[in-house]
Amino acid sequence: MKILHVINNMVTGGAEKLLLDTIPLFNVKNCQVDLLLIDGTDYPYLKKLKEFNNCNIYYLNSKNIYSPLNIFRIIPFLRKYDLLHVHLFPAQYWVAFAKLISFSNTKLVFTEHSTSNRRMENRLFRLIDKQIYKIYHKVVCISSEIKKVLMLHANLNESKLVIVENGINLDLFNRSAAIKKNSIDKNLCDNDIVLIQVAGFRYQKDQVTTVKSLQYLPINVKLVLVGDGEFKEDLKKLVDDLNLIDRVFFLGIRLDVPVLMKSSDIVVISSHWEGMPLSVIEGMAAKKPVVASNVAGVTQLVDGFGILFEKGNEIELAEKIKTLLVDDIYYRKIAERGFERAKKYDINCMVDQQINLYKELLK
Repeated sequence: MKILHVINNMVTGGAEKLLLDTIPLFNVKNCQVDLLLIDGTDYPYLKKLKEFNNCNIYYLNSKNIYSPLNIFRIIPFLRKYDLLHVHLFPAQYWVAFAKLISFSNTKLVFTEHSTSNRRMENRLFRLIDKQIYKIYHKVVCISSEIKKVLMLHANLNESKLVIVENGINLDLFNRSAAIKKNSIDKNLCDNDIVLIQVAGFRYQKDQVTTVKSLQYLPINVKLVLVGDGEFKEDLKKLVDDLNLIDRVFFLGIRLDVPVLMKSSDIVVISSHWEGMPLSVIEGMAAKKPVVASNVAGVTQLVDGFGILFEKGNEIELAEKIKTLLVDDIYYRKIAERGFERAKKYDINCMVDQQINLYKELLK
């Protein structure tokens, strides 16, 4: 059973992080899994995966992940593998088209990581999407909410959809220990209250709301942002305009997220939409209270185990954070509830489910 995972690149993101964490596990479990990247830029996640040295990594070396020429570059890989497991757009389109024009018998699986995207708002793309999804033998939904969305958006038969929830390396979080706050950044003090948000700097993740919430919080409440992306400079300008330079810290892409979360006080997720964000589960696994926007893909994870606020509402976010700061008993209760919740999402269970899916398709 030869499996090839295909993704645009290994830039910071939930899908990319899952591949970094799961590919080594697949191979430990005697399931040969390799990786194909349309863009082979040497991002930190890719460097880390290379260090593991337990899979083949191929590159199309495309200068443009949106170029249709990638279709023809993918075709040779269809002939080498029993099954291609694809993640994210536009890789989703290029692999589907490659299969169509090559008449390959290779099985295709696509994982949908989000409840929303811009294609869903475009009439033409909605029509194309319906046909693309149908080319895949199975579509993995990382939450039940995504399954509902796809049944409506792509008019898919329920038998084509399978739910495999995301998981994290719980053992890694259990082994990780907190460090002093000035080790996170030299300008932090031990008496600071540290909020942490781990996400790519994209519109979807809405770090803007988290930054704005600091205006309504005590001055010893600081924010560390982990990640990178196209909106980074816009965020820095916002921080400057609001005179928050000494309260917001940009840490860049980091591979020590368990340590950073354990060393912070509150984990914030302010997304406009999500599929099943790993940062929610990671925050809970770090035994920290999670405060998150009340949107599809997040609500199901957080409701009853963390704290929800209206998306885009920085004032309500600040109020929810204040409730944790003034009540130690409430703080500990939310942290403990979240920790129990996180135990459900062991990454080994996720990998086993995917292996079973591959076996079923390749009978």
